[in-house]
Amino acid sequence: MTQKAETIEHPAVITKITENNIEVMILSKSACSSCNAKGSCNMSEMEEKNVNVARIPNLEYVVGQQVVLYMQQQLGTIAVFLGYILPFLLVLLTLIVMIASGFSEGVAGLTALFILIPYYIVIYSLRSKLGRKFQFYIKAPGNIGVQDFSA
Repeated sequence: MTQKAETIEHPAVITKITENNIEVMILSKSACSSCNAKGSCNMSEMEEKNVNVARIPNLEYVVGQQVVLYMQQQLGTIAVFLGYILPFLLVLLTLIVMIASGFSEGVAGLTALFILIPYYIVIYSLRSKLGRKFQFYIKAPGNIGVQDFSA
């Protein structure tokens, strides 16, 4: 496969450069913001997000430079699973088990929602480990030093 098929890419702008990191800003758009009726939507459909990227040695970047932020597509799938699918399944499973055990719908619903608290505490406590796994990379037209994902 080519790199383009294996990665998720977003255009970005460098906002800050430090010795070890580069901070880039991406403009996250909702699906409707790119349609023909976007003039009737408000600006809340677009959000700026800042991402820190490890600086690759021997490549020079400048603040304001247009770059492409990318990550492995497989990692994007894992992120969606951890952020959306697994919490949904936890809520659904808890709700089914509580109702099947004879608890009222109100108690079952509240318990199903409260089950997310320990889940997100665990995710938060693993943030540095997850941060090392979910690495973003940047590339610019003048710097074609593309990171090798095979390692």
